[in-house]
Amino acid sequence: MDLLYRSTRNEAACFTASQAILKGLADDGGLFVPERIPALTKSMDELAKMSYQETAYEVMKQFLTDFTEEELKDCISRAYDEKFDTKEIAPIREEDGAYYLELFHGATIAFKDMALSILPHLLITSARKNQVKNEIVILTATSGDTGKAALAGFADVPGTRIVVFYPKNGVSPIQEKQMVTQKGANTFVVGIRGNFDDAQTGVKKMFGDKALAEEMAQAGFQFSSANSINIGRLVPQVVYYVYAYAKLYGAGKLAKDERLNVVVPTGNFGNILAAYYAKLMGVPIGKLICASNDNKVLYDFFRTGTYDRNREFILTTSPSMDILISSNLERLIYRIAGDDASANKGLMEALSADGAYSITEEMKAQLADFYGNYAPEAETAEEIKEVYEKTGYVLDPHTAVASRVRRKYVAETGDTAKTVIASTASPYKFTRSVMDAIDEKYDAMSDFALVDELEKLSGTAVPRAIQEIRTAPVLHDTVVEVSEMKDTVKKFLGI
Repeated sequence: MDLLYRSTRNEAACFTASQAILKGLADDGGLFVPERIPALTKSMDELAKMSYQETAYEVMKQFLTDFTEEELKDCISRAYDEKFDTKEIAPIREEDGAYYLELFHGATIAFKDMALSILPHLLITSARKNQVKNEIVILTATSGDTGKAALAGFADVPGTRIVVFYPKNGVSPIQEKQMVTQKGANTFVVGIRGNFDDAQTGVKKMFGDKALAEEMAQAGFQFSSANSINIGRLVPQVVYYVYAYAKLYGAGKLAKDERLNVVVPTGNFGNILAAYYAKLMGVPIGKLICASNDNKVLYDFFRTGTYDRNREFILTTSPSMDILISSNLERLIYRIAGDDASANKGLMEALSADGAYSITEEMKAQLADFYGNYAPEAETAEEIKEVYEKTGYVLDPHTAVASRVRRKYVAETGDTAKTVIASTASPYKFTRSVMDAIDEKYDAMSDFALVDELEKLSGTAVPRAIQEIRTAPVLHDTVVEVSEMKDTVKKFLGI
């Protein structure tokens, strides 16, 4: 039986997986959610023997039920290939009493590659299945990593164009260089004078603009999204939590049905939501530990039950988490509201109008699986230095936030269950922050001199993604006001 998808703001309409992937965002502004979370059909003993690609098929076939076996396996084999610098795709490193799940071995050295390597193939297959004749325009806002990973995934993919908006002064120098040097006749990168939330809000407005949709359709285009609001981004992320548990179990690190805690550095809430979905599928995950930086809107939400974005936006050394509107949280809110679209819609309208909402006590009681905490900037730097000095292992700032929050969780709760930490980016992506944390003497060096120094320090080779941008020319230099975003897209498309 096909698994169908509904909007978090409207229970009435149902969509197939391929239709939900194509649309990206529901017409009413809601996010697509499966009408139920499917169970895994393979035992952990079976999963433990599988490759990453085989695990991906076992997980994704449960969610994407209108894809044939051949279609889905083709998407998976095209995605998880030599673009990754390790055969395991997502290796696990045991250091300092925790398991670091390294999600940064793809083309752009960040965890977004795990889903954005497959999304273009899911999207093109979905377009074929639904007889779509329009060219698909991927419209995306990025806080640093999604942008480059989406650009790399969609560059020169026939039948698609991609427009990425990023906060001009809100990403790391390496992140920006990765984006503005992107090749591909169908790619367009735009800096905005504002922060990530401004970019994301501007993109969502374009998705909800009926007049713009009509104008685009007449010109032969339609929007879709590569952000984690797209269910085609979220489902592939579930895979690596299933894979991590199975591999640890297969290696004898976990006993049968032993609980494994998961720590995720969190901005838009998609990555930790994927871990929650893995738990609901039957993976023995214990506590879902949500790690925030100084933009601790999620920490405050889990402590109080009130989500309030009315606060100062802080630029940190972990820019992919510099977010005050965590879009994917809406999927969790919908679930704990009893899949009540009207209740969820009311809360989202309050967020839009007043910048805040509060959940009921009944809803709050359903958040027992989650724990929130945060690591401010000084603690993040300390964590990088301490882990390096103790083990020689170098963390990027996002992973360091998660690592520090894990320590806080253990200290606060006494829970010493085995823990996997989602390591979401290579330290090479944030060389200045990482090297400054280890020793201030590195501050005078140029960004690429720091890359070479980090190679010596860490004993790991400079990733291909960094080597490629050393001398690459800047191909995208457009910077606009938030109010000019729509006109900028229309100009790129020639409408």
